[in-house]
Amino acid sequence: MGVSSSYLSRAEVQQLLGVNTFGLWRLVRKYDKFPESTEKPHNPFAAFSDKKEPVEVWDGTEVYQWAAETPEFAHRGAVLLGPLPDDLLPGRWAGYKDTVRGPALDWHTTLGTIRIVYNDDRRTATDVASAIADSGSPDDAVTVCALYGDTGITGPALVAADTAHPGIEYEAGWGNVAALAGQDLPWWPDVLRQPQLIRQWQPGAPAAVVEVPSNANEKILRRAARNGTFDITSRWAVTDMANSIRNNRIDDTDHDNEIFGKERYGDMPTPVVIAAVPDTTRHPLPCDGDRQALKAGWHTLALSSHPDAVAALEVAVGREPDLLPFGAVTEVPVQPGTISESWTRRLTMCDPTAAHAVLAQSDRAEAFFIDPLTDMPVLRIPSDGRKALWRFYAPLSLPASGAELASIVLHHTVWITTSDGHVHPAPCTPTEHLWWGDGWGDRPSEAAAVVDALLNDLGATVNLHEHWKAPKGLTALFNEEHKHGAGITRSTLLHARMTPPRIR
Repeated sequence: MGVSSSYLSRAEVQQLLGVNTFGLWRLVRKYDKFPESTEKPHNPFAAFSDKKEPVEVWDGTEVYQWAAETPEFAHRGAVLLGPLPDDLLPGRWAGYKDTVRGPALDWHTTLGTIRIVYNDDRRTATDVASAIADSGSPDDAVTVCALYGDTGITGPALVAADTAHPGIEYEAGWGNVAALAGQDLPWWPDVLRQPQLIRQWQPGAPAAVVEVPSNANEKILRRAARNGTFDITSRWAVTDMANSIRNNRIDDTDHDNEIFGKERYGDMPTPVVIAAVPDTTRHPLPCDGDRQALKAGWHTLALSSHPDAVAALEVAVGREPDLLPFGAVTEVPVQPGTISESWTRRLTMCDPTAAHAVLAQSDRAEAFFIDPLTDMPVLRIPSDGRKALWRFYAPLSLPASGAELASIVLHHTVWITTSDGHVHPAPCTPTEHLWWGDGWGDRPSEAAAVVDALLNDLGATVNLHEHWKAPKGLTALFNEEHKHGAGITRSTLLHARMTPPRIR
C-alpha cells in the first residue's frame, strides 16, 4: 500500500493552520522548512470535467506533518506525529469495532481513542476516518491507523488519518502508538488476518493456532486432484504442486511472524504481540517428487479437454513452467511466402486440448493444430483489426533422426532448416525468448546458445540457464541487424562460432 496523496489549496492550508492570507504569507517567510507549494499532478480526466484544478497547491501530508513538528501549530498537526506528553498515562484496550474496511481494535489513550484497522489496502485509514467524520453519531476516535504492508523501525509500519482531517494520510510509528496504548500491540500475519480472530482477541491471550487457508491456486489443484477422470500420475502431479503451495504459505507466514515480531537494536524488543501462528501439525506435506514422473503427469494433463485440466495448467504455467512439455510462447504473423508457411503446411488440425486453451489466453482462436513432428500445440488467431497470427509453444528439443542443422532463418523468431528437409521453430525454454539485433546493451546470447547446441546435436535439449556463456562469435553474429527472412548457412554459423568478435 502506501500513504495516499492529498493536495490542499491555499484556502485549505489557511483553514488547516487557522491563519488568514497574511498569516500564511508570514509563515512562508518565518519558517525555512515550511513546505513549498507545487502544481497538482495532471488529471487525465480533467478535460471531461467542468471543475478547474487549482494552480497552486500544497502536499497535504507535508503541511500536516510540518504543523505537528512546529510548537506554534502542533495542536493543528498530525495527532500521532507530535511529541508525546510528559505526563503520559498508560492507555487501555477498548475492544473491537467493525468498520467499512473490516474489524478494528480501539485503544483509549491520553490523546483520545486510536483505532487500528488490520487492513493494508490503499486508503483504508482515510476511508475509516471519513466514515467516522461523516456519520454524525458519537465516536471518540481521534485517529485511525491502518497497516502499511511493511515494517518500520519500531514495528509494523502504519498509515494514519485523523478524523479531524480524514483526507490527509501520514506515516505513524508503531512504537509511539504502543507507548500511548501502554502495552504491546497485537499483529496478525497477512493470511491469518481473519475478522473473527481480530474480534476475539484480548490482551494477554495466547497466539491462536490457525490453519492457513488455501489460496485460489491451491483450490484449483486440489479440485483437479479429486477429479477421477484424470489418471493417477496426473493427479499425483497436481497434488505435489498443491502441497508445495501450502508448504510455502505456511513457511511464509512463519517468516512474517519472525520479521514483524523480532527484536531490534540489541536487547530492545519490538512492542508486538504475535496474535496468530500457523498450524504446523502436518507440515511439511510431501512434495518435490521425481521430476520425470511429475513431467509425465503434466504432459498427460495438457492433452486433456477437461476444464479442471485447463485451470490446473494455468497454475503450472505461472508457478513452475519447467514441468510442462512446452517452450516459450511464440507468435509470428500469417504471411505467405515466408519460412513459417513452409512449417504450417505440415500442421495437423485437431480438437483443442488444455494446452491449446491456456495458449489462447483470452483471445479467440479460429483453428487448432498440432505439429506432428514435435507435438507442439499451435493456434491461428484471426486478424480482428490486426494481422492474423500463428501462436505456438516453441519445442524444448527437435527430432534428430540422424539429420543436422543445415541453416537458420530469422523471421520473428529463429527457424531451423535440417539436412533432411524439415523446418522447425528453434527450441527455447519456457522463460526465455529468441531474438537478434541491438538489444540496447543486452546481447542475444539465448539464440546463440540454442544454435551452438544444435550445431553439435540437432536433437539436443536446450538449457539456457547460462546462455551468456554462448560462443562470443555466434553472439556477435546475432547482435547484427538482420532483416526478417534473412538466412544464415551452417558453414557461416560454424565460422562465426570459432571466430572471436572483432574489438571495436
